[in-house]
Amino acid sequence: MQRDALLTQDELDFIQTMQHNPQLNVRDATSSLLVNGGSQIRDLLTRLAAHEQVTIQANFENQQMTFPLHLVEDEFHALHLRLGVPSIYEDGPLVRPWRLVLDEPVALENAKGQPGTMWVHEVSFKGVLVEVRNKTKAPKHFALWFSPSGYERIALRGTLEKETEQGFYAYQLSQSDSDETERLRQYILQQHRLTHPALHL
Repeated sequence: MQRDALLTQDELDFIQTMQHNPQLNVRDATSSLLVNGGSQIRDLLTRLAAHEQVTIQANFENQQMTFPLHLVEDEFHALHLRLGVPSIYEDGPLVRPWRLVLDEPVALENAKGQPGTMWVHEVSFKGVLVEVRNKTKAPKHFALWFSPSGYERIALRGTLEKETEQGFYAYQLSQSDSDETERLRQYILQQHRLTHPALHL
């Protein structure tokens, strides 16, 4: 190598490795959004996203997905529109959040990770359907942890809505932590992909 070279051979090898790493060259298609249609439309969407909640809605079969648009600033201080994790709904007599029916019920846990008497059978980003075991009374409110297999646990806060004819209890979720809400939406989206793989190709 020449004496006045700017980079050593190790540095050149590292840069070439990074350029040819397929993982580093793949764009995250779920979060990036290219807006075509002229600067006026892009400017309007950017102004709206800065001041109001803007969403994109997609309808398919008997379901709909609503994607929030967020305005984010990159490391060069340029503003971009980014898609957030969608809310998934089912159409019917009433439009309601899509419910994931669990193959096996999952016990809600306390902060120490110990399972309690409440077992989740169905979950959506707005609520859970639980079975209360050991003949204990269903609480009016709960703040517990949902730990589905293979996924990081998620803090849930619920308020009792009603008892069903099957003896389960429907709770409305009121997530105070936006990170926990986002993680719950991510989990539901991941399970929706497994349930409807053709849609997420």
